[in-house]
Amino acid sequence: MLAEADRRWLDDNAEALDAGNALAHEVVPRLARAGLFGLGVPKALGGQGGDVRDAVEAIAAVAGHSLAAAFTFWGQRAFIEYLLQSPNAALRERWLGSLLDGSQAGATGLSNAMKYLGGIEALQITATPDNNKGGWRLDGAVPWCTNLRPQGFVAAVAVQRTEGGVPLVAVLTAGQQGVVRSADLDLIALRGSNTASLRIEGARLEAADLIHEEANRFLPSVRPDFLGLQCGLSIGLARAALDTATKLGGAGRSVLEAPIAAQHAALAATIDALYEGLADGRFKTQPEALFRARLSLAEVAQNAVQLELQASGGRGYHRDQPLTFARRWREAAFIPIVTPSVTQLQGELAKRAAAQQQQQHQQHQQLAATTAARAT
Repeated sequence: MLAEADRRWLDDNAEALDAGNALAHEVVPRLARAGLFGLGVPKALGGQGGDVRDAVEAIAAVAGHSLAAAFTFWGQRAFIEYLLQSPNAALRERWLGSLLDGSQAGATGLSNAMKYLGGIEALQITATPDNNKGGWRLDGAVPWCTNLRPQGFVAAVAVQRTEGGVPLVAVLTAGQQGVVRSADLDLIALRGSNTASLRIEGARLEAADLIHEEANRFLPSVRPDFLGLQCGLSIGLARAALDTATKLGGAGRSVLEAPIAAQHAALAATIDALYEGLADGRFKTQPEALFRARLSLAEVAQNAVQLELQASGGRGYHRDQPLTFARRWREAAFIPIVTPSVTQLQGELAKRAAAQQQQQHQQHQQLAATTAARAT
C-alpha cells in the first residue's frame, strides 16, 4: 500500500512532523501522489474504488510511521467522505478532484457537531438569514481543526440557524471573507498536522456551499465513516508498537510474549468487528457497537505502547537512542482525547444504557399493570 520511498520519507521525518510544522505542507501532496486519498472512492469519481475499509487500512499504514501524517490523512479523507455522501453533486464536482490530487486540503471541522449529536455541547457557529442577498451570515468559531493548510483549505462545519429549524452542514474556504485561521495550536505533539482554530465573523454562506441541509440526518449517516477512518490512527499505532515490542523482546523479557500475543489477538478481533460493521451498515442504527470498537482500539493502543516500553527497557528512556518510543508515547496520549474522546464515548454509552434500562422498566410496569387489569 505504501511504496518504499514513502515509508522511508515518513520514517525519516516522523520526528520532525511530530515536533514542528516545517514539513507540514508536504504531507497532503505526498500522500496524494501515493494514490491514498482515492482508496474507497468510486472509480467513476476519480478514485481507486473499494470501500471505506481500504481507506482505514491506508490511514493505519501511515499511522504506523507517523501519527501526525495519519491525522492529516484522516482530515483529508473524512472531508472527501462528506462530499461522497452529500446530495450536492455540484459541490462534489467542484472540490473532489483537487482533494484527490492533493492540491487542496480538506479539514473536518465537525468535532463540535459530533459532540452536538451526542448531546454534549451546542453548535458553536450560527447562521443568520441574509434577507437582502439571500443565503446566511455565519458567526462563531471552530476551536480545533486539523489540515488547515495555509496554502489553501476547505473545511466542513455544522451551523445552527438563528431562526430555528434543523442545523446545516456547510463548507468554508481559506481566504473567504470573515474566515480567519489562527496560528497553529501549541500542541505537545502532532505539530506538523496544520491544526489550528477558525474565527468566523460575518462570513457568507450560499446554498451552493451546503454539504447537507439537515445536519440531524447527515451526521448520523456519516458518523460510522468519520469514526471508522479515525480508528485507523489507533490501529496503525498499536500495530507498530506491538511489532517493535515483539522485536525487542528477547533474553530476560520472554515474560512479555503472552501479553503481546493477547494484545495482537484483541487488536485483530476488534478490527474484524469494525470492518464487518462498516461493510454491512449496522453502525448507522447500532452506534453503540461502533463506540465500543473505538474504545477497544484506544485501549489496545495504550497497552501496546506500554508493552513497547517494557520491551525497550532503559533504552527507551535514553535520548542518545532512536526516539521512536518517546514519539509514540506522545502520539498515544492523543488517542484518548481526539473527538469523540474516550470519556465522551463512555458517557454516551452510559447514557444510552440508562435510557434503555428506563425503557425496560416502563415496559415491565406497563405489562404488570395490564396483567393486573386482566386478573380483575
